[in-house]
Amino acid sequence: MPRFNGFKLEPIFSGDCKFWLILPLTHLSMDKKNIAVVMGGYSDESVVSMKSGQLIFDSLDKERYNVYRVHILPEGWFFIDERGDRHPINKADFSVELSSGLKINFDVCFNIIHGAPGENGELQAYWDAVGQPYTGCSFYRSALTFNKKDTLAVLSRYGIPAAKSIYLRKNQSIDTAHIAEELGLPLFVKPNRSGSSLGISKVKDVYELPAALEKAFAEDDEILIESFLDGTEVSVGVLDLYGKTTVLGITEIVSENEFFDYEAKYEGASEEITPARLDDNIRQSVEEMAVRAYEALGMSGFSRSEFIIVDGVPHILEMNTNPGFSPASILPQQAKHYGISIPDLCAQEVEKALAKNNKA
Repeated sequence: MPRFNGFKLEPIFSGDCKFWLILPLTHLSMDKKNIAVVMGGYSDESVVSMKSGQLIFDSLDKERYNVYRVHILPEGWFFIDERGDRHPINKADFSVELSSGLKINFDVCFNIIHGAPGENGELQAYWDAVGQPYTGCSFYRSALTFNKKDTLAVLSRYGIPAAKSIYLRKNQSIDTAHIAEELGLPLFVKPNRSGSSLGISKVKDVYELPAALEKAFAEDDEILIESFLDGTEVSVGVLDLYGKTTVLGITEIVSENEFFDYEAKYEGASEEITPARLDDNIRQSVEEMAVRAYEALGMSGFSRSEFIIVDGVPHILEMNTNPGFSPASILPQQAKHYGISIPDLCAQEVEKALAKNNKA
């Protein structure tokens, strides 16, 4: 049946004559909610976000929802129609008006942007201002957890250990010998506000520090230098599932590289074992600490927390509020292990956002 620019042609027969009634597509699905899967972003993580967004777009039930793609990119914000054409988003209310005159507002935005502006709170603050419902954390929680230093400071008050660290700002006087003496070698240098292991270096010799600092400062003007934790690295998926804080699974990370860097995460240079090879006591300890961290930070929606287990004690590295959701990502693996399908997992996030909006 013919379609064009958001309209559908409905045939009407009268005797031997055939007429066409032009109806907007939304007229045919008024009982469905309009869901925008919002992907992209302003950082180098946008490539990963696009893959995550496509999986969610494909997974949401089209019989249940009207599902659309929205790309937020440095060059602009765009609604992507069925033909792949771009239409600018009206930032006054986060709507789109097609060339046919059809205006689309979204009942929920499914936020799957990694990095700025969807994981650091900027986009959530804007959505709050225009009254647009969205999935996941509030702008404050997103801004907090995107800042590694502040996250670790909050969690330390809840008895969650972390590596010893030094915080530095760009253009601050730096004594590399003092850093090496204070933290020991090897150590890690990482941007304070970044994801996907971008800008991280493992430093084995003090002479490697200047290059590592430059690499991290290229991603952020704040960096965190952490002591090396010699143990088992695990990634823990946690979310509020049907009203209860739930651990989806624990994945053991065995990297072929020096650490779980971008190549290991997204280009196959690691082994990801779900469930992790942990004895029951350590597994329970990791689960309890992951839940404690999630609730202490006031989280909602998807999350993935990273730990290094040293002598049976989990030490937290960071919390991700918009973890990767591409077919190669850890969270979908953990959902499969838990026994919940990706379509059900995505629908649950949408329904929570809809319910929250109805209560507002």
